[in-house]
Amino acid sequence: MIYINCYASVSALGATKEKIISTLTSDHGNYLTARSDMINGGKTAYFGCVNNCPLPDISDYREHNTRNNRFLAYLCTRLEDKLAYFKDKYPKERIGVVMGTSTSGLSESEEEIKNYKKTNTRSEDYYYSFQEFGDPAMFLSEYLKVTGPSYTISTACSSSSRVLISAHRLIESGLCDVVIAGGADTLSTVPINGFNSMGLISPTQCTPFCKGRDGISIGEAGGLMILSKEKSSLSLLGLGESSDAYHVSSPDPSGEGAISAMNMALSGAGLSPSDIGYINLHGTATKLNDAMEAKAVASIFSNKVPCSSTKYMTGHTLGAAGILESCILCYILENDLTLPLQSTEYRELDSELDDCGLILNSKKASKPFMMSNSFAFGGNNASVIIGLTK
Repeated sequence: MIYINCYASVSALGATKEKIISTLTSDHGNYLTARSDMINGGKTAYFGCVNNCPLPDISDYREHNTRNNRFLAYLCTRLEDKLAYFKDKYPKERIGVVMGTSTSGLSESEEEIKNYKKTNTRSEDYYYSFQEFGDPAMFLSEYLKVTGPSYTISTACSSSSRVLISAHRLIESGLCDVVIAGGADTLSTVPINGFNSMGLISPTQCTPFCKGRDGISIGEAGGLMILSKEKSSLSLLGLGESSDAYHVSSPDPSGEGAISAMNMALSGAGLSPSDIGYINLHGTATKLNDAMEAKAVASIFSNKVPCSSTKYMTGHTLGAAGILESCILCYILENDLTLPLQSTEYRELDSELDDCGLILNSKKASKPFMMSNSFAFGGNNASVIIGLTK
């Protein structure tokens, strides 16, 4: 059994456990921030921004000094006691680091390009390595002074869910005793304008599974978990992944890849659909993705398991979405929180979608096992089941 010994996240929900729990259980709808400086032409859209968070100074790590890595350094301060415990107990070569991202330090590259156009000179503080996908894992290994397996996974919006799957394998295979697993993505104009060019950015706050939904809201976030075989209150129980490769950006409307990932997670956990107490849906608020996921979930669970997407609270945090939403499951399970509602503040639910059990009234989970779905571009699908340890 692989256990989640501790976890932490930072997002538009908040930067501390207390703030995150307060936001998750509040009933206000002002989670996202309107900005007109991210999309070419000054188009206004809504973003999940991290504000009022004391990010550490990592300027001593000059070749890794990015906002993504500052998120990770901040999360290390949230987990410092457990990190110290495991680093003291296990050899540094037995502690691995696996990170997920889709942007790495791309926003720093954007700023460098702007600066170069103005001054025709390169900044001494800019390094091309900022934008390397491998940089978050390299930074965290250096920052924590551990030398076990260290790498980054980038499979678009399922990146950090696949990180948990990979970390689980490292421990089960005996390659690591402990794995620090997580990811981070920060706001960057390149992917935001890319999504906008495909007509996928909503001009309003995103409304997953609602009638008239018109696209995603992008967010920034980071999350970390420490995994090991040392018994803890939370277990990483089931892991499922698939790659249907239906289309570079559109999901397979049959939902077969998503169904495969969810069934694999259930099988690995030794659970039946009726054992699951809540599903955190990928739920991006695009027409095709929500329709596919509703169909896939309904085919396995009917409408018997409460489910919702929390992206109207956080924005779609891309490569960090999987770890963030897995952390949300941990907050709910450990603190017996009410389940996040499927917001209908701005639009009514789409009655043409398959009935998959979307939560409209306040309730708590009746079962101690929860699933998180991440269904990314290119058919990169991942489902993770987390539960209270028996």
